[in-house]
Amino acid sequence: MKINEHTALLTPRILLVPYASHHVPTYHNWMQDPDLQAATASEPLSLREEYAMQESWRMDADKLTFIVCTPPLTERENITAEQEDAPQNMIGDVNLFVNPDTDDEGAEDGEGEQTLIGEIEIMIADRTQQGKGMGCEILLAFMWYILQTYTLSMKEYHSSHPNGKKSSNLKYLRAKIDKDNVRSTKLFEGVGFSKVSETPNYFGEMELRWTICADSLKDIETRMDAIPKVLAFQS
Repeated sequence: MKINEHTALLTPRILLVPYASHHVPTYHNWMQDPDLQAATASEPLSLREEYAMQESWRMDADKLTFIVCTPPLTERENITAEQEDAPQNMIGDVNLFVNPDTDDEGAEDGEGEQTLIGEIEIMIADRTQQGKGMGCEILLAFMWYILQTYTLSMKEYHSSHPNGKKSSNLKYLRAKIDKDNVRSTKLFEGVGFSKVSETPNYFGEMELRWTICADSLKDIETRMDAIPKVLAFQS
């Protein structure tokens, strides 16, 4: 999605910046790790393919992503590309994939509302930053941003994927996690997600969901230690 192209989010422990081309070499190195490949169900890409994937994340209306960095040591009014988000500050990423809800009973009815599902993935790739409890802060900041920009993101998605409908609406967020990844399951449960079933699906994954409603933003802000600062990202 283009909506976050010039936006950074800052919390006490993390900095989220839009995924830009200068991040690709570091991201490519991360994804050579077999453990990260297994954790993210990913196949290794060539560097050229990784650049193409970054461009897809920036331009495609069904994808939203931020690179996760450590926060700057001093207060900032804006974030400058290749400075605060330099390779040594990058620690992971957080993503949203948006797709139509194929189980929506009204999906075939007329030209009404298109119901969508948003699937979230999070990765802390820097091993020195793993196990420090930052996942909760990353997820909450990302979910907060999704709700804050809800109208804009739905317009951007619908302009590219109308599917014969008059509008699009995000019904819920979900995460699919390997049944043995207890830490990630607890992470998502800790920010309000609930298991669909106690039994893993055909692929050995547990599905967790978080329904979006009128009180969702209030719920997220109640769980946060601090509301994220929205800063300009200058390339």
